[in-house]
Amino acid sequence: MNTTRPFDYPKSIPELFDTLYQTQLAINKAGLEPSLHHLVVLRASQINQCGFCVKMHTKEARDDGETNERMDRLVVWQHVRDFNEKERAALAWTEALTVLDPKTDFAPLRGKLREHFSEQEVGVLTATIGMINLWNRIQVSAH
Repeated sequence: MNTTRPFDYPKSIPELFDTLYQTQLAINKAGLEPSLHHLVVLRASQINQCGFCVKMHTKEARDDGETNERMDRLVVWQHVRDFNEKERAALAWTEALTVLDPKTDFAPLRGKLREHFSEQEVGVLTATIGMINLWNRIQVSAH
């Protein structure tokens, strides 16, 4: 038996995978604007070094009209002017919830979010970030 072969989670835990998929559909239906969704899931996937997810989310973003220039500079979003203040607040939140540095001060991040998002929108954004981090970890661990 090859003990180092990739895991096949959909086969080994199909009911759980179906639940995760349904959760993803519910998050998508909750209405985070598509361009922001693409930036958030792509940035988290970059941080988590999930090659499969980066490739998939780059294609989806491009198919929905995102520019190659912005995607090329997403990795350095803090140092360029390609992203508006709403996107910057969402990207900062994405990075904080993906890296989970104990030194992170979440209060100013919440303040910036409240300038651009309702409580419900922040909840959807946070669920999106949590879900992409889960998908990234499943994908990375499978291969």
